[in-house]
Amino acid sequence: MGETDTDRIAMLQTLANLPEHPGSVPINALVPVAGTPMGERSRVSFDELVRMIATARIIMPKSAVRLSAGRLEISIAEQALCFMAGANSIFAGDKLLTTPNPAYNADMEMFGILGLTPKEAFADGIPGQKQQLQYEPG
Repeated sequence: MGETDTDRIAMLQTLANLPEHPGSVPINALVPVAGTPMGERSRVSFDELVRMIATARIIMPKSAVRLSAGRLEISIAEQALCFMAGANSIFAGDKLLTTPNPAYNADMEMFGILGLTPKEAFADGIPGQKQQLQYEPG
């Protein structure tokens, strides 16, 4: 969304220095939508995305590092690298706040291809809320 590497690192440092690490650390890749204030912004590079995931995993080992917005633009191979870097959760469901998300069946197929065993999905008990799908490390 226009933040710098320093801004992203500062956010992770702030989260890691909380008295208790957050249960969830979503890592988003901006999806520019035409006509919105962020519609002309560039996407974060894939390398930067993977570095943020790896950093979050290292400094917050017990947090769920969630691969979130922008997954439609990330290939299965790239998502595999995100999981290898430390992501252990995705947001599943047809749509996030404003952009489409991979279909649940596509996510299940991806998990099968990558040999990941999903935990049971949950939506915090709120009907219609996007699901958070985690996998069990091999």
